[in-house]
Amino acid sequence: MKINFILFFLFLSSVATAQTSPAKKLLVISSYSQYQGAVKANPNNELVEIKKAIPNIKLDIRYATKNNFMKQVMYGQARAFARKPVVEALKKVQKELNKKGYGLKIFDGYRPYAITVAFYQKASDKNFVANPAKGSKHNRGCAVDLTLVNLKTGKEVAMATAYDSFSAAAAANYEPVTADVRKNREFLIATMKKYKMNVLDNEWWHYDFAGWQNYNLMDIPFEKL
Repeated sequence: MKINFILFFLFLSSVATAQTSPAKKLLVISSYSQYQGAVKANPNNELVEIKKAIPNIKLDIRYATKNNFMKQVMYGQARAFARKPVVEALKKVQKELNKKGYGLKIFDGYRPYAITVAFYQKASDKNFVANPAKGSKHNRGCAVDLTLVNLKTGKEVAMATAYDSFSAAAAANYEPVTADVRKNREFLIATMKKYKMNVLDNEWWHYDFAGWQNYNLMDIPFEKL
C-alpha cells in the first residue's frame, strides 16, 4: 500500500511538472545573415522575387496599400516573394494558363512574421488569419494569395467573393455559386494542384506549397531582400 502511494505521488508530480514547463519557443529567422547561411546550405531556401522570375505575372499587393482588411499600409514595398521551388511551380502554372488565355494575379506571397502578429491582433475573425503561436505558411515563403485574370481583357475572372473576404462564401467549395464562378474556381484549383500548390479550405485565393514543413518561419523585411 505504501509503495502504491509513493508511485501515485510520483505520477502527480510528473503531471504537475509537465503542466508548468514552459512551451517550446517558436523558431523565427529574423537575422539576414542567418537567412543567407540557410540559402548557402540549400539554394531552395532563397526567397525569390516573383515578378522578376515571371515578368508577365500581374501584381496587386494589397498590403502595400490601404485597400485591405487592416485598412492600413502593412508593407513598405509592393513586392512579392516565395521560396525558389514555389516560384518554379508558379512558372509552370503561368505557362499552362497562358496557353489557355489566362494568367495569374498575385495579391501576396512571403509575409514577414511581424505582420502576421499584427493581423492576428486586429482581425475580427481569427479563422481567417494565422495564429502567431504557430506562424503562417506565408511566413515560410510557401503560401501565395492569387486569382486568375483574362489575358484579353486584363480583368480578374469571376469568383465567389473578393480577395480577403471574411465570409463563408470565401470557402474553396462554397455553394451555391454561379456556373461561371464554379468553373473558374475549379479550373484554378486543379491547375495549381498539378504543380503541388494546394488550396486552403476556407480561402479560395490561398495556396500552400506541398513540403512547406521543410522551411523555417521568417521575419526578414522586403527591404533586405
